[in-house]
This record gives sequence, structure tokens and C-alpha cells, in this order.
Amino acid sequence: MTRGAVFAIYRLNGHFKTKKEVSETDDSKIVDLYLARDETAVSHTAGKYGAKIRAVANRILNDDAAAEECENDTYLAVWNLIPPNEPRTYLFPFLCKVARFIAANEARKRKSSKRNAILCELTAEMEECIPSSDSDVERIVEAKQLGRAISSFLETRSEEKGNVFVRRYWFFDSIEEISKRYGFSKSKVKMILSRMRRDLKEYLKKEGYQI
Repeated sequence: MTRGAVFAIYRLNGHFKTKKEVSETDDSKIVDLYLARDETAVSHTAGKYGAKIRAVANRILNDDAAAEECENDTYLAVWNLIPPNEPRTYLFPFLCKVARFIAANEARKRKSSKRNAILCELTAEMEECIPSSDSDVERIVEAKQLGRAISSFLETRSEEKGNVFVRRYWFFDSIEEISKRYGFSKSKVKMILSRMRRDLKEYLKKEGYQI
């Protein structure tokens, strides 16, 4: 499937189910469509998660048109990733991971000072608590083994703290945005993040990582 084909399928939803029907399609069934190489999988994905994918991309790029291009590139990438992957129980996180990777690459290509400043800021924060390596921080964070360790760590934290951490380091929300979302003061958000990074560092050390 080409990028143009993905774009055409995304735009011609009228040939498939209604928007409501698409949005209610079970994730496992959507994955089945990808596995069957059924191109309507893209339409179902766009109907259910398109707006969220664009939001994730726009968080990094701050450009509506570029975020939409990133969304279409995400569908093409996911088409090529399923199979071998079968994200039946984690389709949206899977989509987000792909969209974030594509958008971050685009931000680096554009050398957008504002977006790069955000990426550098978050990278510096995460360098406090993840293993050092010759590769860049983004690659380390995306590594499967470390990703599972961080997920396990988050399961040991409260829902409140986990949400704040994910909004900051997964969705790239600013301190102010997190503060407004959860009704916390900015100082409380900063305190939660600081303690989470400290606790993550200690957790990873116990798991055998060299920080």
C-alpha cells in the first residue's frame, strides 16, 4: 500500500461504514482487518483514533497540516507493522508510539526551535533516571526491555502520579497543561514529576540497569 492509497482510503469513508459504526469497531477486529490485508482497516483506525493521532503529532510539531501528514504516515507505517505485530489489546498506545516517532523525526528535520526546545527539555529530564548509552535517549526509551520495565514501574504508582508522568513524557504536555487538566498547582505537578523520576531511577537500579 502506498501513502497515496492510504490517504484515499482515509478520505473516502463513505465507501465503508458510517462514522459511528467505525468508531465503535472493536480494536481486535481492526487488527484482524490489518492481518487480513483488508484496506478498510485504515478507515476504521481513522474513524476511531484519527483525531487523537493528530493531537499527539501536533503536540510535537505545533502545525496542523504537518500533523495531518504525520497521521497519514502513521497509517502507512502501521499497515507495514501489522503483521508481524498484533496489538489487539494495545492498539491506541501502538498508534501513539508510531505517531510520536514520525512526528519527532519530522521536528528534527525541520529544526523547529520551539519543538526542539521541548524535546531537549524532556530528554534532559529523562536523562536523570534512565540508563546512559551511546545512542540517543529517544531510542533508549523506545527499547522494548526498558519500556516494559518503565510500564511495570508505573503499575506500582498511584493512578494520579501515573497519569501525570504519562501526560508529560508520552504526550509531551507542558507543566501548565497538566496543571489545568488535573486541577493541580504547577508546583505540585513539578513535585510529582521530580519524585517519579527519582523513584524510577531507583526502580531501574534495582532491576539491574546502570544509571
